[in-house]
Amino acid sequence: MPITKPFDQNIREYEQWFVENRYVYRSEIAAVRHFLPSKGLRLEIGVGSGQFAKPLQIPYGIDPSENMLLLAQQKGIVVIKSVAEFLPFKNNVFDFVVMVTTVCFVDGVNDSFQEAKRILKPNGKFLVGIIDKNSPLGQIYQTKKHENVFYRLATFYSTEEIISLLEQNKFKNLEIVQTVFGRLAEIKVRQLFKKGHGEGGFVVIRAEAAKFDILANRH
Repeated sequence: MPITKPFDQNIREYEQWFVENRYVYRSEIAAVRHFLPSKGLRLEIGVGSGQFAKPLQIPYGIDPSENMLLLAQQKGIVVIKSVAEFLPFKNNVFDFVVMVTTVCFVDGVNDSFQEAKRILKPNGKFLVGIIDKNSPLGQIYQTKKHENVFYRLATFYSTEEIISLLEQNKFKNLEIVQTVFGRLAEIKVRQLFKKGHGEGGFVVIRAEAAKFDILANRH
């Protein structure tokens, strides 16, 4: 079952996080934007209220939370209620698909990656942003997740685990950057991102869909 209740019932708290942690948020946006092409049809899986899709100019989004979708729609995003494991799109539609801090709430991450692969055009780009559970910040998130209304039911992944799943699904040409160094409350400026992982709490992995693959025939 998709995790929607915390998001449907705590909209104000969700939106307030981006205000209180504005420099963390801006750091994350900059890291994601680094991999975005200048053109092409884009979709965000797990669009939420559109906090990433809006500034990154991603016009389409899916999410299982009705209340979140209403907010995203108000920001001009074309939304569809759906889950990552079953995307309501034909094969080979999008040039670019984004999942930002979404995999930790997904029931079937591997199925989600297969679906992203299916709807991407040949050589399309897939971007996954995560809170790396092996980073210093990720360790704090895991230790205190029971105190957070959103992350209480989350399953955090390491960068290595996500890379392994991407490679299993025949994604290629992986590139990785990291940002959000230090405790959230201490971040008072937008941080620069850098290549690799292990230090930054927020990691962005960009992968490319293989040109020919049996997954393209799924559905």
